[in-house]
Amino acid sequence: MFRRPIVGVMGSGADPCEPRAAGLGRMLAGLGVHLLTGGGGGVMTSVSRAFFETEGRGGRVIGILPCEPDDPLCRAQAGYPNEWVEIPIATHLPLSGPRGTDSRSRNHINILSADAVIALPGGPGTRSEVELALKYRRPVVVYLDNRSELPGLPEAVTIASSLPEIERFLRGGVDWFGRRPPSPR
Repeated sequence: MFRRPIVGVMGSGADPCEPRAAGLGRMLAGLGVHLLTGGGGGVMTSVSRAFFETEGRGGRVIGILPCEPDDPLCRAQAGYPNEWVEIPIATHLPLSGPRGTDSRSRNHINILSADAVIALPGGPGTRSEVELALKYRRPVVVYLDNRSELPGLPEAVTIASSLPEIERFLRGGVDWFGRRPPSPR
């Protein structure tokens, strides 16, 4: 049975990081993987839109969503999912709840659901997702021009400054379930 790998993209919920995120979304769509984000704005919207709009893509856009605080039905919080999320995954975790590496944060679900993680510029939440990727031994690469774009990164993290570097990282460093890495279209 064929199972498409899931690549999680983490980054700022406010800054769209265009055109970097859009280029990444198109590249990932061309690899035939599923894209996973937190389902909101900023980087999540930019990468999801580009992935979704790439002609011939095989994978889907997955969003791990926060719920409205104190909502017994756990409906998605306002602004979630962005319009390009095709597979919304509802959680019981509000955006205003525990964050970072706290065991009750949505970040654990994002990282544990991904076969590989790519981080773009962001804040403490993005940095904590990188830390969790290291903790859970997920292949992780950070797409930055320099380390100052994501302060406090652990030294062990691989930095890439171009899409070809990220593609090489994914093809060389990710266990694609005993199969060959996805071939380009």
